[in-house]
Amino acid sequence: MKCPYCGCIDTKVIDSRPVEDNTAIRRRRECARCQKRFTTYEKIEDMPVMVIKKDGSRQTFDKTKILAGILKACEKRPVSIETLREFVDDVERRVYESVDKEITTSQIGEMVMEKLIDLDQVAYVRFASVYKDFKDIHSFMNELQKLMDKREGESLNATKDTCG
Repeated sequence: MKCPYCGCIDTKVIDSRPVEDNTAIRRRRECARCQKRFTTYEKIEDMPVMVIKKDGSRQTFDKTKILAGILKACEKRPVSIETLREFVDDVERRVYESVDKEITTSQIGEMVMEKLIDLDQVAYVRFASVYKDFKDIHSFMNELQKLMDKREGESLNATKDTCG
């Protein structure tokens, strides 16, 4: 490590400790030539995940776009902003865990819908109507039917569990 004061490359580490959130290491160093001390931070290089859009273009992953879509879908619904932030953080974690460095918008949309259906079904239908770009009432009704079939299946499973 080069000394910021005299440029000497002969420095030694005096103290190392993790930063508060354990994402980096803070190192206190001393220059062998001028004896001045300075601090460096070491952290993992974070390569961005690229999102492949429907038109084939690529852009860096931005969780605020997911939050904006979810906020719109949950407008006037009984879902707290804290719940939405946790929701988006979970989707972000899944994005980073599921891919090398590229993911499609459809994969992200499916992750969101998979979680949204359990969070709020009205918000799910709102999000699905934009995400799936329903062209007519029949597409919309098909999605509603899937949702109703899922609810019936859950009700039957709950009944089986309680009735043994």
